[in-house]
Amino acid sequence: MIQELTPGIILTVIIGYFLLLIGVSWFTGRKSDNETFFLAGRNSPWLLVAIGMVGATLSGVTFISIPGVVGGGGANQAYSYMQMALGYLVGYLFIGRVLLPLYYRMNLTSIYAYLGDRFGPNSYKVGSAFFMLSRTVGASFRLYLIAIVLQQFVLGPFGIPFWATVLTTIVLIWIYTFRGGINTIVWTDTLQTTFMILAVVLTTISISNALELDLAGLTSAISSSDYSQVFFFEGGWSDPNNFFKQFISGALITIVMTGLDQDMIQKNLTCRNIGEAQKNMATFSIALFFVIFLFLTLGALLYIYASQVGIPVPEQTDKLFPTIALQHLPPIVGIVFILGLIAAAYSSADSALTALTTAFCIDFLGFESTSRSDKDQRNLRFRVHIMFSGILFLAIIGFNQINDDAVISKLFEWAGYTYGPILGLFSFALFTRLKVRDRLVVPVCILAPIISYLLNRYSSELLYGFEFGFLIIALNGLLTFIGLLAISYKEYEVVEEDTNY
Repeated sequence: MIQELTPGIILTVIIGYFLLLIGVSWFTGRKSDNETFFLAGRNSPWLLVAIGMVGATLSGVTFISIPGVVGGGGANQAYSYMQMALGYLVGYLFIGRVLLPLYYRMNLTSIYAYLGDRFGPNSYKVGSAFFMLSRTVGASFRLYLIAIVLQQFVLGPFGIPFWATVLTTIVLIWIYTFRGGINTIVWTDTLQTTFMILAVVLTTISISNALELDLAGLTSAISSSDYSQVFFFEGGWSDPNNFFKQFISGALITIVMTGLDQDMIQKNLTCRNIGEAQKNMATFSIALFFVIFLFLTLGALLYIYASQVGIPVPEQTDKLFPTIALQHLPPIVGIVFILGLIAAAYSSADSALTALTTAFCIDFLGFESTSRSDKDQRNLRFRVHIMFSGILFLAIIGFNQINDDAVISKLFEWAGYTYGPILGLFSFALFTRLKVRDRLVVPVCILAPIISYLLNRYSSELLYGFEFGFLIIALNGLLTFIGLLAISYKEYEVVEEDTNY
């Protein structure tokens, strides 16, 4: 029986975990080619994809943040996050009924090729470029947080420098994704989702046992606490937990960050046909809804436990879950917590690395339209995979050099602004029949996030206390849509740039 959770024990468990991932990678990547790397031969079991997508959606940041905000008293307090989860269901319904049929009908590998078909090459590339910028910053930020945990609790005590810890995390991802790509990730994400949910369930059970609560007692303790409120209507639009803000934001975030995101959609495109892809989306959305509820339940329990045992709540509420799991519960809980945290982070980061490689190869190197041999494409894809691994490494080291939580959070927040132009481009393409002057799309998509940022920064003064919060994506997309409308024309009109084609 393990009596104390030492860095050596944690390191041994992590090594065993990654050996398991590498074993899965070897098995799934034995006969890999470009088709299996990008789309798994369009032969993935839909249920497997659905399970894996839960873990990919809930990153390592979410893994520790959702439980922490329950008692934080600000945005997403108590069970208010369920309002956003209800919006997620609407967003996933739109993806399943509108976007997936479009992608399958066009037989797409990169979803941004749709923009090229509707508007032209500049629109195609700007959509892909904004995705790559968003995913690079987002994946780097998530891996940076995991690297800090590994450095503090695992590798740091052995005298290993931070850069080596970061390099290790990147190399491990590269090892189990470079050959099989998305074909491997469909399987490893399923494994990692299992570990993530297991960590939450085991921690919940352990705390319930420590508080001597059965299921009925647990339900009663949470419902009678200050953390049980789900719906927030009283605060008006200035309240970050307002139901309508949360619900609308949830729907839009889902459409943009899943339906218009190469990383998330690439998994859906590995299904055998549109019917299985839609079953995957329906199953995944329902499963995610209940998993979020489970995270919030754990969050309420963490605060109740901290209050009863006398554990001071950290100023940064993100640290509450790891503090209790690693220092106040049985060692087995701490081990599963570390595995769950790493699984949550890596299930997001590994697919991001593969999606970045896919987008660059298809959208900028023209893999589907060039005469390169399959061998040449594999070699080039190999080098692109290494290139993005290096970019992630440098970005994480850069975050560490900044060493300012406020600045780093702003960088991560800014990455969210880059989804607005993607939302505007796809909305304009789907809901109008207009064409745009393709050469002007780039300045429109650059100006929209900048104007959105300025409006959001001064919204409280300009709009009588109103703050956009997550609705900034809607504003960003709307500004992009208006900009595209300003440079649009009807298809039968003759414009100078079209006569040169």
